[in-house]
Amino acid sequence: MSITVKLFAFFRENRFIEQQQQFPAGTTVRDIILSQGIAPEEVGVTMINSRQCTLDRIPVQGDQLAIFPVIGGG
Repeated sequence: MSITVKLFAFFRENRFIEQQQQFPAGTTVRDIILSQGIAPEEVGVTMINSRQCTLDRIPVQGDQLAIFPVIGGG
């Protein structure tokens, strides 16, 4: 299946901003995050088609997955 993966903030460093990628059916958001070389504990928010989702969600053909890091500050 073809999924558009969008990375935000420092996740973009030495990677990409937005890229269409192929994944086998049944791939979870967690699997996609790991395939990008990102540790799941570094992820703050994940969204599919502009709606927040869990790491166990299984995207479908044509979905857009946005991955945001944990953001700290005061």
